[in-house]
Amino acid sequence: MKMVRFYPAAETEMIEAAAYYEAQQADLGRRFLAAVQDACNRICVNPRLFPLVEADVRRCLTKTFPFGVLFRERSETIVVMAVMHLHRDPNYWKQR
Repeated sequence: MKMVRFYPAAETEMIEAAAYYEAQQADLGRRFLAAVQDACNRICVNPRLFPLVEADVRRCLTKTFPFGVLFRERSETIVVMAVMHLHRDPNYWKQR
């Protein structure tokens, strides 16, 4: 199974989203992080299952939360470019 590596900006946005959800309701932030982990696990099993959104970048949707995990598949790793809220500007991550 491939190792998952997060861009620093992707990790930051994931942590900020978890903090936001935790502030809304106890344990919701943990559930959000579990949903992102589940998406990463599904990506590792079969990265090519998910649709291309730009060049070699694919998107896996999280369950329950309106987020997508944008990633690139490399020979040894999965590189997560963004943990993106689906109602945000869809092009903000392209500078990464």
